[in-house]
Amino acid sequence: MTPVRFLVVGAGLAGASAAWRLAQRGHEVVLVERGEPAGAQGSSHGSARILRYAYAERTYVELLLAAEPGWAELEELHGAPLVRRTGALDLGAGRDPHALAAVLAAAGVEHALVPRSRARERWPGIAVDSDVLYHPAGGVLDAESTVHAMVAAARAHGAQVLTGWPLRRLERTRSGFTAHAEDGRTLGAQRVVVAAGGWLPDLLGALELPRAFLDALPPLQVREENAFHFPYREDAAPGERWPTIIHEPAGTSVYALPGGRDAGFRGQKVAVYDGGRVLPSAAARTGLIDPANRARVVEHVRRYLPGLVPEPYAETTCLFTSTPTEDFVVDGVDGVTVLSPCSGHGAKFAPVLGVLAADAALGTGAVPSAFRVRR
Repeated sequence: MTPVRFLVVGAGLAGASAAWRLAQRGHEVVLVERGEPAGAQGSSHGSARILRYAYAERTYVELLLAAEPGWAELEELHGAPLVRRTGALDLGAGRDPHALAAVLAAAGVEHALVPRSRARERWPGIAVDSDVLYHPAGGVLDAESTVHAMVAAARAHGAQVLTGWPLRRLERTRSGFTAHAEDGRTLGAQRVVVAAGGWLPDLLGALELPRAFLDALPPLQVREENAFHFPYREDAAPGERWPTIIHEPAGTSVYALPGGRDAGFRGQKVAVYDGGRVLPSAAARTGLIDPANRARVVEHVRRYLPGLVPEPYAETTCLFTSTPTEDFVVDGVDGVTVLSPCSGHGAKFAPVLGVLAADAALGTGAVPSAFRVRR
């Protein structure tokens, strides 16, 4: 069995990006996925994720600016838009819009601080409770279509894609690794990039990683989040005028965004950030909605989003895999690179995630120090 140059494990947003960028650089790549790319078992399904620039850490703002050419490149390859620029709002005492505005100003991102009274007039469907940070480049990205676009781009550069291929373990060999699937199939590879999302906690001990690396790796917490779709009121502003929203009143963080294709574009997708139950890994996902979570979100809609009918017409669960600091993990050792940019906010960086993964795997370029495992 002649080993391929790179095996990439996981065909979600991160793994598909890694396979695309490695193949684009001329490397032989095999991408394996336990189900189907952007499948419901992972974190990259569905058609609505927030694209925003507002971060307290300038590293992330600059990383998204670096991703912008990649979004344009990917949309050209895909032949259709992947991002809807709706604009984005940040508000609430816990969100500190003024501090976020200072970061955007330093990074050169177009934005405006809108006083509370004017914001209520401009966005009548939102019960604004603070000054508001608005940046027009924010919007909604189609995660599922983005994955398929990156997989197609990887294939165009010669990558092989194997579906229904769940990795069980890696075995180190003289020429690199033998990857063993759960059904006994094997693949040889010189180097491996693992982007398994919520399945990563179950795999870490089977990746032939040194104990020092594993001990230093930040703990990964998997949550089964709940998201709800609320219809626009007939007398409210039409849906296309709604921006994405991150609202942090005291003690909570709620996000909302115009719903995508899989919810009929009929309303806003609303969820409490990090409000779902903690799982040992994606394997424990139930797909069940927590009634207390639903009640909490309905109450938020009733209080702060009067432009919506406070009765969800659709609901779903999704997986968040986070580190304690919410920083990504892009690092590796001895031929294995761990790529875990989830933390509930990784989708917007999709085109540049593969660049970071390729640089980490090849030892080229620069990966932000916050994403490295401190050993």
